[in-house]
Amino acid sequence: MIAGRTCPLSYRYKPSVFNRAPEVIAQTIYVIGGLYGNPFALEKIMQMAAAEPIMPTLIFNGDFNWFNRDAAVFQQINEAVLQHHATRGNVETELADDASDAGCGCGYPDDASAAEVERSNAIMTILRGTSAEFPALRQRLAALPMHLVASVGGVKIAITHGDAESLAGWGFSREALREADLIPYFAAANVSIFASTHTCLPAVKRVVLAAGEGLVINNGSAGMANLADETCGLITRISTRASTQISRFNAQIQGLSVDLLEVDFAMDEWEKLFLSQWPQGSAAYESYYRRVIFGTNLKGGI
Repeated sequence: MIAGRTCPLSYRYKPSVFNRAPEVIAQTIYVIGGLYGNPFALEKIMQMAAAEPIMPTLIFNGDFNWFNRDAAVFQQINEAVLQHHATRGNVETELADDASDAGCGCGYPDDASAAEVERSNAIMTILRGTSAEFPALRQRLAALPMHLVASVGGVKIAITHGDAESLAGWGFSREALREADLIPYFAAANVSIFASTHTCLPAVKRVVLAAGEGLVINNGSAGMANLADETCGLITRISTRASTQISRFNAQIQGLSVDLLEVDFAMDEWEKLFLSQWPQGSAAYESYYRRVIFGTNLKGGI
């Protein structure tokens, strides 16, 4: 096993695992992937939820930890998230397992540099040190499921951190979304929507199914920049009602309104907190600081 590139077999599952009764039934859900330990993004998301006509059900689908190496911030993030529905991402899975040799558990594809993989493994080592101060929280992280099934307005939705086959799978990345590959997943899972994260960049793909249109929606990151020259996060909103908030993508799928909502958190405060935890020269600074401040290379929208 190559730490950071390959993952344990325990990360794997079959698409048919989603062909089950839903654990979450709601009229509106927020799917919040990749919070990455950003408390200001969390605060903004809570404000957005409170502004809805009916309070949405919040589902954190993994990697809500990452940059929160400070013990107080680690505790704040995890105690807040665990009041809601949540699934394990690779970060939470590795935090909860001292015996793992999977590094960060990211399952990075070949186009990720060796230096990037090494830095992510280093971040995980440091974050594990922080998490060791909170054994009860680690136990709660270990007990989280790898995936959930939700029903919104009677439409079934598979909620995963990675893709239809792995907690850290990259099959729902922008580069990998091909309709012919996706159709068998929808058939096996018996869902109309897959909502994921993990790959750090947003991606959407409509799929023509025998029973109507389906959708894969990947929010990228709730707590970090997603687009070029922008710093806002994104979350997935799925609802029987149209959104009145700033949406960067909208699709109408089987009577539902599906959006990627902008999370315009307090950027100045986030930069200060980030640098206080990950100063220049640290692994997270080298891998992420430019993205935090200047955005990604993703131009032209989603």
